[in-house]
Amino acid sequence: MEGGDEGVERMVDSKDMQQQSKAFDKLTDRVEDRQLDSSRVQTAMASIYASAEADANAMRLREKELAAVKINAEDIDTIANELELDRKVAERTLREHKGDAVAAVRSLLGLLH
Repeated sequence: MEGGDEGVERMVDSKDMQQQSKAFDKLTDRVEDRQLDSSRVQTAMASIYASAEADANAMRLREKELAAVKINAEDIDTIANELELDRKVAERTLREHKGDAVAAVRSLLGLLH
């Protein structure tokens, strides 16, 4: 009967080996997935960086455009005094509206055309 027990023991060992093999395969699959995820993360981060860089360049360009707009210093003073605003806010709004004081005031008051 010992011969029969030996066959059963080999089957148990074989099942254990299969389970261990499956567990090992799962482990290595996760490592590969992590490596793939790592490359995806790097790609995503590069994309985010490029997008942020493009946004920063657009902001710099917009600031240059606004700085080039000619505005009247009296309009800045009038808007700042009458609406009780900081001069910087009044100046920025005037520049955004290409020096049009009426449009700037309407914008600040939240009025439509």
